[in-house]
Amino acid sequence: PPPPPPPPVAMENPNVAHGNEFDQVRVFFATDRKAGADGGFGGERGAEVSYGSVFVSIPRAHEVGAIERPSVWKLEFSEDPRKHMMIVRQSTTDRDDFFAGMRATLARGGSEASFLFVHGYNVAFDDAARRTAQITYDLNFRGAPVFYSWPSQASLQGYTTDENNVQWSESNLKAFLLDYARSSGAKDLYLIAHSMGNRALTGAVKALFAEHPELKGRFKEIILTAPDIDTDIFKRDIAPALTAGCDKVTLYVSDGDKALLASKQVHGYPRAGDAATGVVVVPGIETVDASGLDTSFLEHSYFASSGTVLKDIRKLVLEQLRAAQRGLEKLSVSGADYWKIGL
Repeated sequence: PPPPPPPPVAMENPNVAHGNEFDQVRVFFATDRKAGADGGFGGERGAEVSYGSVFVSIPRAHEVGAIERPSVWKLEFSEDPRKHMMIVRQSTTDRDDFFAGMRATLARGGSEASFLFVHGYNVAFDDAARRTAQITYDLNFRGAPVFYSWPSQASLQGYTTDENNVQWSESNLKAFLLDYARSSGAKDLYLIAHSMGNRALTGAVKALFAEHPELKGRFKEIILTAPDIDTDIFKRDIAPALTAGCDKVTLYVSDGDKALLASKQVHGYPRAGDAATGVVVVPGIETVDASGLDTSFLEHSYFASSGTVLKDIRKLVLEQLRAAQRGLEKLSVSGADYWKIGL
């Protein structure tokens, strides 16, 4: 009999360049922020969507879930790529080269997957880049990682301005999602949003499915983390529209999220990502309770800062396992099932 075929050769991650002192992660971006004279992107609205890529350093001592930054407590007053995650290089390009770069990354990594991350309130462009790079590195994601950055003011005092801007960005994001679905070259597209970014993403996806019904089923999974969205509006208007166009939607919630508690106090109604007043369970959506896994003051960024939650997202995205297959605890409320990640 002929000899058995050789085992497949593991391909290098095309997004990671290994160095002697630190690694670098390349992530793609699209943004409707206005470009500054220095080529950076601030908190003003841009006239059009800009495209490009960012290289972020990953220190040798990187810990899963962490974004290493200079600390005055360690007498660190400037960035050092050997110790910190920092933007090493950034470049802009046109739309055609942007998608060509994505397709080339997929080919080099032997992957058919891409994820798009939409950040939340109080996030600068550079912060969004670092977070996307951290997720890519910690998941060892070999597809094409992309983040969409809307013009957040990156300040605690900018909440109402951010609310206006995230609504303003919705139509731009919808147009980008249409292009992303048609031109990225990826078969499996994952959409991930955090906090206020869920408003732009869910609104854009809802409109996209209504205007382009041929895209129903195009997205592999929609992942909503700590959404700062009115719970009643989410249940009545948003969830049915998402599940009508995508049969795999996951909602991550927590009962200790102080940022969403503050949002509830501002708006007068609970938020969909806040489990303190009750876990949101909607037909067609798998709700995962991540309470108690974030040790930060706000307990708001557990989706990317907790190694336990990242492990669950890894199983969800890379292994394509549903909640019942990921070793989660099955619970129920009012006869409806949801899942909890153990400590």
